[in-house]
Amino acid sequence: MAVSPQRPGDAQSTQRSTQRSTRASTPESTPASMADVRFLTVAEVATALRVSKMTVYRLVHSGDLPAVRVGRSFRVPEKAVQDYLQSSFFEAG
Repeated sequence: MAVSPQRPGDAQSTQRSTQRSTRASTPESTPASMADVRFLTVAEVATALRVSKMTVYRLVHSGDLPAVRVGRSFRVPEKAVQDYLQSSFFEAG
């Protein structure tokens, strides 16, 4: 029985696919149902927060507002916007 030599790229791709499948199956990173997640565009988030789109982009790039990149645009989970607002409240006076 001859064993074919494994190319270096094969081991890396196998390792990456294993990491992907492990990451996707962890309950902490995956919501109960992806159908329940509603994503908002940057423009919708800006309207909801009554700020400019540039402010939303700054929040996303700084990591203050989690987002998913879809092609060349960002989508922000509605829950992330609600959580951001909740964490931003403070008592005046």
